[in-house]
Amino acid sequence: MKVTQSAVLDPTLAAEAKRLGAALARLRIARGMKQDQTALRAGLSRNTAYRLEKGDPGIAMGQLLRYLDAIVPGKKLLDLLSETDPALAALSAKEQRRRATELTKRELDEIDF
Repeated sequence: MKVTQSAVLDPTLAAEAKRLGAALARLRIARGMKQDQTALRAGLSRNTAYRLEKGDPGIAMGQLLRYLDAIVPGKKLLDLLSETDPALAALSAKEQRRRATELTKRELDEIDF
């Protein structure tokens, strides 16, 4: 009988698995890597990489560590969770930089009360 890990996992732990997957995805994006290329470097299928980044708790720990090593060789799991990678800081700064544009006359008229 096949057991779905997310069905038997405590909701708090499931949320942690999702957080870990999101951290992996964010690090990969910050490093400018594509998911399929990273999966190939780690010796995983693209589907497994997708499941890792979605926080699937049924993925083996070894696969997770290989995927992390494919993104940043030598990176420790604790480093990933502490988000100390310089690429992550650069990505955060890039995401926060948004230029404010002036509203058009039509937009001003819509909010004028």
